[in-house]
Amino acid sequence: MVTSKDVAARAGVAQSTVSYVMSGKRSISPETRAKVEAAIAELTYHPNAGARALASNRTSVIGLVVSMSRTTEMAGLLPFIEAITSDARVRDHDIVLVTEEAGTASLERLSGRSLVDAIILMDVHLHDARLERAAQLAVPVVLIGLAEDNHGLDAVDFDFEAAGIMAAEELLDRGYTRVVVIGEPPEVNVRAYGFIAGFERGALEACHRRAAEAEVLRPAAPGWNAFLAEVSEQIGKARTSRVGFIARTPQTVAWVLQLLLIGHLEPGRDVGLVGMCTDEDSETFSTPVTNVSPRPREVSYAAMNRVFELLDGAEPGGQIQLIPPRLTRRCTT
Repeated sequence: MVTSKDVAARAGVAQSTVSYVMSGKRSISPETRAKVEAAIAELTYHPNAGARALASNRTSVIGLVVSMSRTTEMAGLLPFIEAITSDARVRDHDIVLVTEEAGTASLERLSGRSLVDAIILMDVHLHDARLERAAQLAVPVVLIGLAEDNHGLDAVDFDFEAAGIMAAEELLDRGYTRVVVIGEPPEVNVRAYGFIAGFERGALEACHRRAAEAEVLRPAAPGWNAFLAEVSEQIGKARTSRVGFIARTPQTVAWVLQLLLIGHLEPGRDVGLVGMCTDEDSETFSTPVTNVSPRPREVSYAAMNRVFELLDGAEPGGQIQLIPPRLTRRCTT
């Protein structure tokens, strides 16, 4: 098995220099770093995780705790997982993904068994019973999402209220006089999630300031059939008035476009549509969609940066970082 001693000999440096290049704990000249990295690539060297953990009291693993259920919008979640995993790889760390709904048990298992160096906790509720215990764990915990009480934990989130305002103002600025926000089915407790409530609140407040008609439409059940029954009536009104829709998820965007196709209505001419989805998603629909990007990569990178600041000795202080929205106008407005 290739060791760091072999890498040091091939690069012509001290073994400690190889360690510093791998850990990033000391500044190494670009020339020396290049030699070490070339030797690592040539010898296909992989550090022994167990040895590194014993030597550094670190596992080089970050825990990512997410909720998954039949109402989870996977198209919205996956970019976060992808960005966090990619950033961890660049930092020579791995991610362990924990998806079960187990209250604080998952957090305590990850920390108590020394499985991870830190934890990123997603899907934070407004009143989240996990956070008090999370703040007491032996490893740093960073939230993606906000609760009414973060219990002193550092948090990163997308500014959903500003996103709702931005989406509504885009429709109003383009001449649509009635705004329909397509909300969640009853089984999704909107009050439990600040990001949903904040997005809807921002959109409605923007319409109220402009004296425009607005409502949140909640399908009676999840799935296409309930969506079809609830939204078709609203789309029919577009034949006599200027109606604009705000769709909070990629799935909802796709369904609105499908209904417009069925009704022989042209998005951007007969009906306005703004979706909250990534730029990549917005370009894949049958009609490129004006979108407010939730910027999952920027949110994820900010959370990872804070994790490593805490691992490097920064003091947790309830720091909150909000990532601002960005709108790109396309065919649907």
